[in-house]
Amino acid sequence: MEVKIGVQHAPREIVLESGQSAEEVERAVSEALTGKTELLSLTDEKGRKVLVASERIAYVELGEPTARRVGFGAP
Repeated sequence: MEVKIGVQHAPREIVLESGQSAEEVERAVSEALTGKTELLSLTDEKGRKVLVASERIAYVELGEPTARRVGFGAP
């Protein structure tokens, strides 16, 4: 699952392919935005952790990963 996180006062968003399920990501984001946790902690598909301070989160966009087409037939 592709996750995009907008961080306040940062020119670029954080984009990662999460190794967690959609429900786990949504629960973690909800807990961070409601103040239950001080950090949003997500794990990407390679096992690396991404930590973002809850008070700095501007937005979070959840979506399905897009398959990259390779070859001559790719539009």
